Amino acid sequence: MIDAYKIFDNMDQNNILLSFKGDITSDLLTSILQIMENKMDHMHEEPKTKRKVYNVLVECLQNLYHHMDDAANCQGDMHRSAIFIISKNDGAYNIITGNYILNENIYGLKSRLDEVNELSKDQLKDYYKSVLNNGEMSLKGGGGLGMIDIARKTGEKLDYNFLEIDNKVSFFTLIIKVTQPQLI
Repeated sequence: MIDAYKIFDNMDQNNILLSFKGDITSDLLTSILQIMENKMDHMHEEPKTKRKVYNVLVECLQNLYHHMDDAANCQGDMHRSAIFIISKNDGAYNIITGNYILNENIYGLKSRLDEVNELSKDQLKDYYKSVLNNGEMSLKGGGGLGMIDIARKTGEKLDYNFLEIDNKVSFFTLIIKVTQPQLI
């Protein structure tokens, strides 16, 4: 039997504002963004913080939406399921996403994430412009700008993990920290 109180208590202890597990659809994305906007309004969040969290959340959810089909096409409906969690701890929002990824795609994604993590703020700006101007688009319609944009907007390193499920798929977790802008 599922212990609802244990789940509730765990969510409360970890300051989870919103969580979801399942198939990501465009209608769901719209609803989630609206829910988070309302939650931040009720929390009386500064407009700059709301905008920053909202923009990063859009990027994270779009990444889930556009990339979760890869493993599902190979492995079946179970691998269409994704998870995301939004929490607020110590004045920072944490956006956690998780989805299945084909093992053959890990090396390329890990390389891009590591490359983004090695760049300074100015280098990220230049890299973003370079990718934007090179005109190359991925099969999913983006030029790889999402992760660069997240790193630029947050000023934080992209925390990630790959957990091998079997010889074909792994579970990719991305943790993004969005700190509140410092008041001067």
